[in-house]
Parts: sequence; structure tokens; C-alpha cells
Amino acid sequence: MKTKFQIIIALLACFAYLSAQAQTRRLPLDSVIAHVADNPALQALVAKAGAQDAYATGAKSLDAPKISAGQYQVPYQFNPNGGSFMIQAEQMFTNPAKLRAKEDYMKGVSKVTAADKDYLKNQLVAQAKQYYYERVVLEKKLALLQRTQSLLEYMLKDANIRLTYGKEKLSNIYKAKADLYELDNTRDQLNNEISQRNIMLNTLMNRDKQMAFSVDTTIVLNNYESALTDTATLANARSDIKSINRNIELQALNAKVEYSKRKPDFGIQAGHMLSYGGMANQYILMASVTIPIVPWASKEYKANLKGIRYETEELQQRKMDVLNQVQGQLAGIKTDIVSKKKQISNYQQNIIPALQNGYKTALLAYDQNTGDLPSVLIAIKDLQTSRMNALDRLQELLTLQVAYERENETTALALNNQNK
Repeated sequence: MKTKFQIIIALLACFAYLSAQAQTRRLPLDSVIAHVADNPALQALVAKAGAQDAYATGAKSLDAPKISAGQYQVPYQFNPNGGSFMIQAEQMFTNPAKLRAKEDYMKGVSKVTAADKDYLKNQLVAQAKQYYYERVVLEKKLALLQRTQSLLEYMLKDANIRLTYGKEKLSNIYKAKADLYELDNTRDQLNNEISQRNIMLNTLMNRDKQMAFSVDTTIVLNNYESALTDTATLANARSDIKSINRNIELQALNAKVEYSKRKPDFGIQAGHMLSYGGMANQYILMASVTIPIVPWASKEYKANLKGIRYETEELQQRKMDVLNQVQGQLAGIKTDIVSKKKQISNYQQNIIPALQNGYKTALLAYDQNTGDLPSVLIAIKDLQTSRMNALDRLQELLTLQVAYERENETTALALNNQNK
């Protein structure tokens, strides 16, 4: 029995380990972006477009026929030969041009919704990239913190040995311990921020908010600062511009709907009268046509056509404004990218190497009993601060990269094509 119990415990431990591994599996950025398609906001627009397409299928339906029955021309005073009983049917036939225009307009509405969905997806993808890159930089900061902790633990161990021989001050050891404990606060803060980014990413992917996963810490920096952008490329790439274009097309279809109101509708009316008192039965068969071009009827659609022209002009001006704003934003982003890359290069090539040499010099002097522990601790702290600042500049650069991709939509467009 004891052996079976041990086997069961081992199996449960193995299962728990495998479950933990599954929960913390690595999730690359491409997978995160692919899961963004499950976001409820996007699914809502998909359903909305489906509803609009469904409505369009009934656009060519006619009005229901009308059937009536009752007494016809029966006198109030009793007369066996007066009046009749009539059965009548009526049907109006909407002009086919009106039905086609209405159907085209309703189909155009779903195209606008589809363009709005693409715009929202681009915004959500940009958010996912931002949170993912922030998580990556936080992981790098944690790794840097571990390296600093190893240095402080080594210095504290060495200082305790020196203290036993009277070659170190107790106050310096307390200072080293305080620096070491301070790293715990920094680590807790970083872990909290990582948890927050996990929740944000899981929310975007519409998953369990507490589901843990690891990230790919490989970072690819693109040379967007040297990319050329023109109005035509932006107009073809940006989903909000496409949405404006779909709205312009929708206004053209709306104008066709209004213009089709000039065309007449037709109707037919048939009635059969069963006369009283042996009189001959009678019937009615009449056709009708509307006359929408009369001044009192045409005033409405003429005013609507004029208003549609103004709305189209407004959309054209908004499109030009968006393109103008985007070009300015992209130019500013590219300038910032150049500056951030220079700062990062300065940290990597000059500042951090100089501080590393300062730390090595202070450590060598301490080993040779010509220096003191506070000087080494200051050098370690300065080196950590500089490396943290370099990672902050890296985060700012990645934020600019995400902003460029969001505004230019080059990457998002490629992902949309892959999903299709």
C-alpha cells in the first residue's frame, strides 16, 4: 500500500508540474496578435456586419398586398336591388431602380462596418505590441536586477570576512545590506508590473485574465527612420482612410437612392362586386402610377441630394486632414527614433563601459585595501542605474516603433492578409 501511495503522489506531482508548464508556456508576439482576433469588440463588429448583410437580402421586397371586402354602394333605406358586396385586392409595385439602389446602399453599410473593424483591429494590435514589449523590457530589468544582487551578495560576503579581521566597518556592512534589501522592493515592483501586463494582454486576447505565460525576449529594431512615406501609400494602407473612402462610396449610393425617388411606382387594383336583387355583377380593374416629379413631392429628395454633396465634401476634407496629420506624426516619430537610437548607442558604447571600468577600479582598490566599501557600492548602484536607464530608452524606442507601425499600418496590413 505504501508503494502505491508513493506512485500516486509521484503521478500527481508530475501532473501538477506539467500543468504549471502548460500555463507558463511561451507565447510569441505573433501568437498574441493572432489571438487579438478573439477580442469581443472585434467580434461585435463582425456580428454587426453580418446583420447588415442580412438586412440587405430583404431590400428588394415589395409592400404587402391589401385585400378588402364589404358592402359597396348600399343605400341606407332598404332596397332589394341596391348596392352590392365587393371583394377588392390592391398591390403596389416599387420601381425596380429604387429597389436596386436600396440594396446597393445597404450592402455598402456593411463595407463601412468592415473598414471600421480593420481600424479597431489595428488599434488593438498596437496595444498588444506595446504591452508585450513592456513585458519584455521588464524581464530584462529583472535579469539585470539579479546580476546586481549577485554583485552585492559577493561584496557583502567579502565584507563580513573582512569584518572578522577588523578590516571593515559595521556601518558599511549595514549599507550593503540596505542596498540588497532595496533590490527586493524593486523586484516586487517589476513583478507587479509584469502581472499587470499579463492581465492587459489576456484581456486583449479574451482569455483568463490570470493565465500566466512567458514571452520571447528577442527584440527586433526596425530602421523606420529611413523609410519613405507618401500620401498614396498611406491612403492604401490606413484602415481609417479606407473607412472614409467606404463612407464616400456610401454617400454616392445614398445619392442614387435619393435620385431613384424621381422614378414612379406602379400599382394595380382589382375588385369584384356581387350585386343584390339579381342585378348584373360588376368589377373594377385599375392601374395607378405615382408622379414624384411634381414640385411639392420633389422638394425633399432635391434637398437630400444637396445635403449629400456637402457630406461628401466634408468626408473628402477629413480624409485630407487625416493624411496631413499622419504625415506630420510619422515625421516626428522618425526624428524621435533617430534620437533614441543615438542615446542607446551612447549608453552601450560610452556610459556603461565607463561605469564598468569605474566599478572595476573601485573593486580593485578595495581588494588592495586602498579603497573602501561605500565606493564600490556607489559604483555598483551607478552601473545599475545606467543600465536601467538604457532599458528605459529601449522601451521608449519600442514605443515609437509601435506608434510608427500603428500610424503606417504596414505590419498590421500584412497580418490581416495572412489571416485572410
